[in-house]
Amino acid sequence: VSDISFDEVRIEDYDGLIIPGGWAPDYLRRFDQVLDFVRYMDEQKKLLGMICHAGWVLSSADVLKGKTVTSTPGIKHDLMHAGATWVNEPVVVDGHLVSGRRPPDLHLYTPKLIEVLRSQ
Repeated sequence: VSDISFDEVRIEDYDGLIIPGGWAPDYLRRFDQVLDFVRYMDEQKKLLGMICHAGWVLSSADVLKGKTVTSTPGIKHDLMHAGATWVNEPVVVDGHLVSGRRPPDLHLYTPKLIEVLRSQ
């Protein structure tokens, strides 16, 4: 449950953004404010975390060109068409971008998120 709306968010107050998987990303990527938030985090080289279907949001924000990522295999081609190199690994770190394949890989994904956040 969120206690503030996107209109109240000051993006410069955040150290990173972790986008959930499942079908929520298909909904989230329809909002310009969400895409602007992702672009800001990418431009500032702040932590961007994506797992499962979350790559849809980064694809819509046009921040995947030249990046190496993983995701649920079902969106592999979407990410490749957005300019990413897709690999079938449980977790991939490419600079400030941490991608996880699927929920069963959370035990590997979460420590990498923390590692990247601490290194910023």
